[in-house]
Amino acid sequence: MNRVFSLFTLMFALLLSGCGYNTIQSNDEQVKAAWAEVLNQYQRRADLVPNLVNVVKAEANFEQETLTQVVEARSKATSIQATPELINDPEAFNKFQQAQGELSGALSRLLLITENYPNLKANQGFRDLQTQLEGTENRITVARNRYIKSVQEYNITVRSFPNNLTAMVMGYAVKPSFTVENEAAISKPPTVDFGTK
Repeated sequence: MNRVFSLFTLMFALLLSGCGYNTIQSNDEQVKAAWAEVLNQYQRRADLVPNLVNVVKAEANFEQETLTQVVEARSKATSIQATPELINDPEAFNKFQQAQGELSGALSRLLLITENYPNLKANQGFRDLQTQLEGTENRITVARNRYIKSVQEYNITVRSFPNNLTAMVMGYAVKPSFTVENEAAISKPPTVDFGTK
């Protein structure tokens, strides 16, 4: 009886060693860490936006509609509860992505419009905030790329045999990656118009 139990234990240990459980755990933690960095950079951007808006408001002639769009987009982006579990819910993940995309678009419009305001462009506080915001956008891109790579590695692991059997038994599903909302729009080269004054 003792010998049968020992043999069973040994076979079970050998089975577990080749099932990929530890690899799945490691890759899952990498995905969570990468996602936390994406959230960290989005939070940094959300924290910078009110300062940028306040500096821009100081310019008396600035377009109120653009400021309102930035404030509303920030509010929408920060209203979505960004938790580590968000990456396991494709629908919530998509809504989060859309809200962050709207904020990116609103900030881009804000920075483009500021070109028509020489006093604002000369304001050192605005220039510093603009530089910080541009740096944050770059950090967001880097963090997204790391997340995409982590998700790719994780998804390959949970879809490969025999790891896929372990993943199925343990409830590990494929995780969503970042996507582009409108691929057709970004496939066209941008139009540059310097206009005439």
